[in-house]
This record gives sequence, structure tokens and C-alpha cells, in this order.
Amino acid sequence: MRKLRLTPKGYVADSDKICSPAETAARARAAFGRFGSDILAETRRIDTCRLGIPVYLSVCGEKARSIMPTRKQMGKGASPEQAEASALMELAERYSFFHFWNSPEAFEELTWSEAVAKWSGQVMPIEEIVRSVHDSLSPEAAAGIMDLVPWRFVRAFNVTRDREEYVPLDWFKKINEFNGSSAGNGLEESILQGACELVERHVCAVVDRNWPVTPTISQDTIEDEVLCDLLDAFQREGIFVLLKDFSLGMSVPTVAALAYDPSTFPADSEIVFTAGTATSPAKAAIRALTEIAQLAGDFESKSNYEASGLPKFKSPAEFARLLEGPEVLLADLPGIERPDILEELTVLARDIGKGGCSLYTVDITHPELGLAANYNFVPGFLFRERTPRASVGLFVGRILAEESDPVRAALGLETLAEHYPGAPFLPFFQALLELRTGDEAAAARLFAQAEPLQEDSEDKALAAFYQAHALTRMEKWGEAVPHLDRAV
Repeated sequence: MRKLRLTPKGYVADSDKICSPAETAARARAAFGRFGSDILAETRRIDTCRLGIPVYLSVCGEKARSIMPTRKQMGKGASPEQAEASALMELAERYSFFHFWNSPEAFEELTWSEAVAKWSGQVMPIEEIVRSVHDSLSPEAAAGIMDLVPWRFVRAFNVTRDREEYVPLDWFKKINEFNGSSAGNGLEESILQGACELVERHVCAVVDRNWPVTPTISQDTIEDEVLCDLLDAFQREGIFVLLKDFSLGMSVPTVAALAYDPSTFPADSEIVFTAGTATSPAKAAIRALTEIAQLAGDFESKSNYEASGLPKFKSPAEFARLLEGPEVLLADLPGIERPDILEELTVLARDIGKGGCSLYTVDITHPELGLAANYNFVPGFLFRERTPRASVGLFVGRILAEESDPVRAALGLETLAEHYPGAPFLPFFQALLELRTGDEAAAARLFAQAEPLQEDSEDKALAAFYQAHALTRMEKWGEAVPHLDRAV
């Protein structure tokens, strides 16, 4: 990756970018245009115009569909130009991400020890792997477990420490999925956006796990013109909006926003709860409100959004706890706004370092598309969809059970049992391995053994489902029914 450089902002109305949304869209269209309609088929506006907050779709072309699991991307913004640019760059981000992971030449497959031997002093510390899942393993034990499977190593840039390090990137993809991917008009813009999204997911996960009392942001004293216009759009239609400060001591502000329309809920609309992180409080709130517009379907179209960073409430009573907390001004929230994007990124990366973590980035820019894209991660940051019982052994065990050579997998699971005696995941993964190798009877017994050991209802249900699946593969249909009943 090239050296990061000073990047003055050229657009600051509703987001901080190198250039205007119109210029961004023009650059993106020109890049996609080199492929005809293979990557981008079309963009179109999809909101009903009730709120007047635009939402756009970018629709994938045939080549993009061949490597991407999604067929369309949504874009948000306070103006039609920004929303369309957002949809285009979302496609650039995702296409670049999946193209990168489908490029074997981008990686070198090695075990942990092999990588350390090859790049002595240049591999990320094993402590970062342990920190990434909040495990309590010793570094030596963690290195031994990471040696049970090969990893896809790439060179990453540690923004916090200002140095390059080799990292097992598929480890971070396994624990974070595609969270942290980003795109922008330049690397600096892309990385900052990705870093802000990582902070957003982290603080939202902390709130979702612990539900601390957080401040409520007063809407009466907000002065930002774009933000005021967005709030007016909701208020004009009688839609309830609540703004919360979810910054949790980070240097960048995170504003959570909840909105629902009493006149259309629950028949034609949902309660929408999301958050936005940016370098200034106003931009964070704008991001959250435009995200609500993207998810809500104008609160009249019977849309059904999929919750990600924050939970989905089914009734106003469920969000009553959010009404608690002291009232604060938007200006009271933290901020790192600067005239230069690299300056902001540097401040944020250093702040992440003060908490003992590091911001890493990998340049995943598609070589022919030429639109800057990155995969970013912070070992130690939380992610709501990741189990709170994560460990190095849990994720390595999953790989062993699902992907590794059966003999290697069996030996590896025995090693994990030495480090994690009595762990609930052990009989489950042993059962998966038996199922994969064709011993359905052994698999059913092990899934039955694993079910009562699981610590939450979803994991218990999964074990029950797989027990039924193993029985149906033996055509024991009647015996499978009670297990399916528990799984539902």
C-alpha cells in the first residue's frame, strides 16, 4: 500500500469527502463503465418521497453477481447526489472485497509458525490474535492453536503503529465477516470511513451487551442546517425521533437514532434503531438519520429491515430504557473534525492505540476498477453478531470441523480439548466432523451430548437441529421430530 498522505477535504456539507457527491458519482460511473454493464447494471431511487430523504439502489451486473452474494446495494444521504454516490461506492466496496478474496495470488498460505519463521519480526504479535476474541490464552498456547490450520497471510498497514505487518487475514474475516470493508475517493477517505464504522459497531456491541444508561441528545438546540432539515422531515410527518450519545469515551462521536411512526406502526412500518459514527457530532447524527431513512421505507411501505449493529424492537415498551439518561447538547459530544482527512485518521488511530488496540488496514483496491477500497480491523473491538463466548479455540475448531482434512481435524480437536477442557463447542465440532465423514450415528450421539452444554438458546437450538439432521440422514424421521420441535 502506498504511503498515506495529507488529504484536504473538498466537500463537507453532509459528509466529509475529498470531492463532491457529483464528482464521486462521475468517477465511479466512469470506472464501472470500463466494464460495460458487467459490474453496475443501473442505479435507481427507491424511496416513496414521503420524508424527502433520498435512498438509492445500485444493481449488480452479471460479473459482479458471479462473485458477490448480494444483488443490490443501498445508498443513503441528505441529497439525491450523495445517496446515489453512496450506492455506487457501496458497490465498489463490496465488489472489490469479494474480488480480493477470490484472488489466490493476493495471499500466502502458511501456518502461524511458518509465517513467523519466514518474516521474522514482521508478523503481527500473537497477542493481537488473543485480544481479537478476548481470550485468556498464553501467547505460546495461542501460537500452538493457530498452527493447527494454515492461514492466508497478507501484508497489512498498522495505522496506529505506522508500520507494515504480516497478518492472517482470513482469521479476521472469520471473526468479523465483511465488517470493516470500505471504499472512498482515496485511501485516506476509505480507511477513515472504515475505522469509523468499526468504532460504531464496537460501541453498539458494548451497549447491546451491557445496556448502560446513556445521554439523550437535545434536539431543540441543534444548529447544523443539514441535520435540522433531516429532523424536520421526520417531525413534519409525526414520526418520533430519539437521539442518544453512544460515544462511550471514544474520541469520535457515535449518535444512535431511534424512530417510529405511531400512525403506521405496526401495520405498515417498524421501529428503526441504528447509529452513525463520524468525526463530528453533526455528521454522526446525519449518518444515523439517513440510515434510518434507508431502512424504514418511509415508514409506510411495510418494509422489513434486518437488524445488524443494534437490536430490533417490536414495541415501544421494549425501548423504554433508552428514554433514561441525562440530557446533553449535541455540541457536548466529542469530535476530531479537522480540515484534512489524514489528520483525522491519525488522531483516531492514536486514540485507538491509547486503549491498547491497533487499527489495521489492507488495500483491496480492484486493480482495473481503480476505486480505493480497504479491509480494516481493530483486534479487540467487539462485533454484535460475534458470540460473547468467542475464543481462539472456538474459531479454529470450527475451521477444523468444517474444512480441514478429517485426520488433521481429529488431531486438532484433541489438541483443543487439552487447552479448553469441557468447552461446550468441543462435542459440537466433533459431531460436525463425524457428520462430514459419514458417521451419522456418532454425530447424533455427540449433538445430543453437546445440546445441554450450550450456554444460550440459539446454540441449544442449533445442536438440536443438527441432531435431527443426522437422524434424517439415517431415515429415522420419527425420531427427528422432537429435536426439530426444540430447534424451532
